[in-house]
Order: sequence, then structure tokens, then C-alpha cells
Amino acid sequence: MKRRRSKKSLKKVRSLNHEISHRIMLLSGVIMVAFLIIFIRLFYIQVISYQEYTAKKDDYTSVKQYVSAPRGQIYDRKGRVLAATVVSHNIVYTSPQNMSDDDYLVYARRIVSVFNVKVKDFTTTEKKEAYIAWKSQLDPDDSEYMCNNLLTAKERREYNSGAWGSDAETVRHSILMRRIGKKQLKEMTTKQMKTYLIYNRMTENASTGQENVVLEDVSDDDVAYIVEHKSDFPGFDVDFGGWKREYPYGETLSDVLGTVSTSTEGLPEELADYYLQRGYQYNASVGKSGLELQYNDVLSGTPQESKITYNSQGLAKQTVTREAVKGNDVYLTIDIELQQSVDDTVKETLENYGGTTNRENFSTLFMCMMNPNDGSILAMSGYTMDLDTRELTYYASGCYKSLVNPGSCVKGATVYMAESEGVIEPGEVFVDQPIIVGGTEYSSYTNHGAVNDINALAVSSNVYMFNIAIRMAGQNYSEGMAFNVDDVGAVFTKMRQYFSEFGLGVKTGLDVPDEANSYQASSSESTMLLNFVIGQYDMYTPIQLLTYASTIATTGKQYKPTLMKCIKEVNSDQNIEIGTGQLRNVLPEKNIKYLKRVREGFRQVVAQGNASASLQNMSVEVSGKTGTAEVDEWTTANFVGYAPSDDPTVSFACSAPTSSVNSQSVSSNICTDNVVPDALNEYFELYPVDEN
Repeated sequence: MKRRRSKKSLKKVRSLNHEISHRIMLLSGVIMVAFLIIFIRLFYIQVISYQEYTAKKDDYTSVKQYVSAPRGQIYDRKGRVLAATVVSHNIVYTSPQNMSDDDYLVYARRIVSVFNVKVKDFTTTEKKEAYIAWKSQLDPDDSEYMCNNLLTAKERREYNSGAWGSDAETVRHSILMRRIGKKQLKEMTTKQMKTYLIYNRMTENASTGQENVVLEDVSDDDVAYIVEHKSDFPGFDVDFGGWKREYPYGETLSDVLGTVSTSTEGLPEELADYYLQRGYQYNASVGKSGLELQYNDVLSGTPQESKITYNSQGLAKQTVTREAVKGNDVYLTIDIELQQSVDDTVKETLENYGGTTNRENFSTLFMCMMNPNDGSILAMSGYTMDLDTRELTYYASGCYKSLVNPGSCVKGATVYMAESEGVIEPGEVFVDQPIIVGGTEYSSYTNHGAVNDINALAVSSNVYMFNIAIRMAGQNYSEGMAFNVDDVGAVFTKMRQYFSEFGLGVKTGLDVPDEANSYQASSSESTMLLNFVIGQYDMYTPIQLLTYASTIATTGKQYKPTLMKCIKEVNSDQNIEIGTGQLRNVLPEKNIKYLKRVREGFRQVVAQGNASASLQNMSVEVSGKTGTAEVDEWTTANFVGYAPSDDPTVSFACSAPTSSVNSQSVSSNICTDNVVPDALNEYFELYPVDEN
């Protein structure tokens, strides 16, 4: 029995040994496969994908930096530079790693001691920020630490308790910026002010590793010094690709062209969200207003992209990964020679007549001109006067930002509307004499007797237009009539629809920021319809009046007004985009016969001497419509039209708000007598009829 058990045990042992050996071999195989996988993976990472993983490592440990490309230029229609990009050498700073406040101050003082830092080159906002930074260096127990003394006790409690929520720092900063004035800034010495101005520019983007411009447009001597003494100024360098904006024609068209933020300013606070959403960096130089803002994406180009890494000393090393591409150029429809001439006329007229006898409230004057056949704005001028100091301010943008009372200028649209609606027949006659409606007498400035539609425009008959308004409301005039309209709003809507076909009461689509719309009065009084048809109700911009005149000039074709002639690719004559010739509206063919009668009425305004002798005697025949609007005790004067009458190449609109008293002593129309004749003479000298 023992012998059998021994054999059985031996067999068991052998079976166990075999199983162990099998498992050991299996484990060894698994280990070998694992090592093989690890080896292959290491080989793949270290040999095959070395460059890829090195690049990823660099991306994780480096900072991307963006520098604005040189900006495209803005030209007039003949290729003369209106907004130039010129070279500007800037001293820039990229913060080394592990810098303390004391380190920043040391180098800020060094910059101030070596270079000519001018306090006047910094904005008031920057000076206030410098004051806050200066006070932030005080001991935390000091009552003036971080300008705490400029907060009320209640405000300090609310700030410290968290009552202002997540916006606490923003609210606190806003309060301080309002309360820091000249008195506080005088606490700092000039040297302290300069030091903290530079300190703020150095630290502005320190956490992001972005390059900051510390000093703009430095001299060649300053450039040479920083290059020769780089070891004394760690983190500082010279940007030889810097640029600045210059406007060769100074004040001319300045507010229309707009401005650009400097390299030290970066994104303007009020436009930061807009630009960040469009992919711009905080340090980008961008358009702040006017056409610089409107066409910023075209002008700004592609910024230089660099990779910033740090060496063992913590100093930044820049590697350019994408070169900057200069922005494209914008050509305007403006003729700068004509523009300057119109500016001179508008300015001189306002200087001579603003605030004078019977013109005591005359402080603003506008004049704009356009090619009605393609929408090209040729000139756009405006000035305002401080009647106390007689100081003038340029305001060409007022042509599309300001609203004026049009007066009788709109009577052309009134006649067209009436004949298109069939409420009067072409040539129909009304007797121009006072009428009584709702117990009130209405009249023209003088009795014109029997007039038809053309003569009504020529002599500017109010009574003719009043009859149109009454008929548009579904009634006919009878002496002493009550004139009660069931649905006044519906009549106003119908009238405004017709006016809008000429561009009145709606945005024209001019390629500028902040174009005004119109002012539409609101009343349920039926008699207000009488005011509407003679331009004494709604208000429009001068550009809307210009579009209105242009639609009549082209016999029904309305082109979108534009300041952009074309956009050209950088370093090329290739057009990327054309701005002119965009047809916005065409009046119905069946109604053109009525518009032709309006055109004849406009011709007769000037031909009969109802505008001015200067316009009547011009070598080129002019068509137009005067307009005077009563504004309380003042009269606003307007004149819109085009020339030559038969084949117009230029349209115009002039507005002189409250330029005369509203009485028997009413002064002559500033536009017809002083502005439009000079502007047209200059235009036809530059563009003679036989060359158009």
C-alpha cells in the first residue's frame, strides 16, 4: 500500500512541476512581450516621434506672442495718402521669469534715468494708474495703501465684506479712477510719475509673457544705446518693425477717418470685447473710430507670431513662427483736393456768419457731395462753433451722425408720392392762398396764385402740398374743414414708405460706424400730416438728403452711398473688393413720368432765380430744391440738388441748422448763397463737363 502511494505521489509531483514550468514560461512570455511593447513605444517616442513630442513639450513650456503687422494705408480716389503707416522704433519688454515688484522698479528707474521719458506722452488714464501703483507700494497698514483713503468708510466695508461680489475689483478701480484728480497726481514727483508709468507698462502683461511696448518712436541714439547695453536691461529689446499712424492732411476728414490705438494702448477698453471675439490680442493696435474701425480687419493684416521660451537665467528667447503680413490698402471715393476746398468754404462761412445779427443761434454747417451714378462720396464737410468763444470744431462726421429739419427740400418726394398714388394729376392746379383747417390758417410765405405741380416746386408752395396731404388722407379741402382722420398712423406709414424709397427716414448703409437713423415724430393729430409734407415733422441726416437728391438726379436709381472705392491687396494693384455701384433701390418704371416732373420742378427752382443769383448764373445748369424749416424762433436752411441738370455727375446736400431768426428779418439761405456755389465751382474746375 505504501509503495502505491509513493508512485501516486510522485506522479502528482511531476504533474505539479509541469504545471509550474508551464506557468513560468507563460509569465516569462508575458514579461518579454511587455518589455517588447515598452521598447517599441520608447523607440517610437524617442526616434520616430521625437520632433512631434519635442514640439509639444515646447508648446507646453513656451508662450505664444503676437505683434501687430504694419497697417495698410488709406488713400483718396486719386491715390493720395490720407492715413500713412510710418516706421517707428520702439523699446519693448518681455518679462523674465520670477521677477519681483522690486526688480521691476529697479529697471523702471534705470529706464527713466537713461532715456528721455516725457510725462506728456502718457494719457491721463495712465497717470492715474501710475498713482494707484505708487500707493500700492506703501505698507498695508498705511491708511493710503492702494488709495484706500479715496474710498468712503462704507465703500471700504462693502469691499472688504465681499458685498460687491465678483466685480469688486472692477467697481473699486472705477471709483478710484473717478476720484484721482490733479490734486492727487501732484503728490508724485516727476521722477516718481515717470518711474511708475514705465513700471505699469512693464508689468501690464507680465503674467502672460506678452511683449509690451515701453517707449514708442525712440530716437536712433536711444536704439543704439539699448542695443549696446542689453546686459544692463534684461528683458528689454528694440522692435525695428514697429510703426505709427500719421494723417498728412491734419484736420481734413479727421473724424471720418478716425484713429488707431497706439502700441502701448492696445485694445481700447470700450471695444475690447468686440476685438477679442474677433481673435485680436490685448496688445494689438486697432481702429478706435471712423473708417479705421470700419475697415480694421482689412487694414490690420496678419500679426507676427512668435514662440517665447526661457533660458536657465529666466530670460525670454523669441523664435518667430509666423512672419507678419502687412494689411491691405483702402482707397476712398473722396477727392482730397475737393474736400479741402469744401472744408475751407464751410469753415469760412461759419466764421463769418455764425453768431452774427439775426444769426445768433447759427453754430453748425454741413455740406456733402456725391456722384449719384455710383454712390461715390466725393466730399463731406462739417463744422460746429462754440458761440461763446467762437472756437470751431471739425465735424464732417455730422453729415451722417446729426439730424436736421429738412423743410421744403422734401417737396419733390411729396409731389412724386401724390401723383404715384393718383391723388393729384400731373399738371393739376391749386390756388395758392391761405386755407383754414381745423380752425387754423395755413399758408405759403406769400400767395402764389394758381400753380401746378412744377410751379409749386419752383416757388415752394406750401398750400399745394397741404392739398396733397388732405387728399392722401382720403378727403378734399373745403374752407373751414375739421380734417379728422380716422387712422392718422396709417397715412403717416404710407407717406413714410414713399419717402423711404428716396432714402429719407432710413439708414443709407454708408460704410461708417454709428450712422444715425432718423427722428420720426409721433402724433395722432391729423393736422400734423400737413407739417409732414412740407418737411416740418420728421428729421433726417444730411447724407439721407444727399441720397434723396441723388435718386432724383438719376431718374429713379438709388445707389448706396459709400466712402470705399476699392480695397487693394498689399503690394499689388489687384482689387479685392469694389465699394461703388451698389444699386439699393429703383423706383417703379410706371412712376418715372412723375419723377420727371419733379426733375423739371427742381430745374425751375434755380432757373427762375428762387435759389440764388450765383447758382442761376453758373455756366453749368444746376437743379435743386431749397428748404427752410421753422425750429422754434429759428430757421434751418437747406439746399439739395445736382448738376448738370440734364446729365448729372454730382449731387449735393447742404444744411445750416438754426442759421437765421424766424421772423420778417429772416436772413438769406446760407447754403444757396455761400456754400453750394463755391463747392460746385471747385468741383467743375476739377471735373469739367466735357471730361465727365
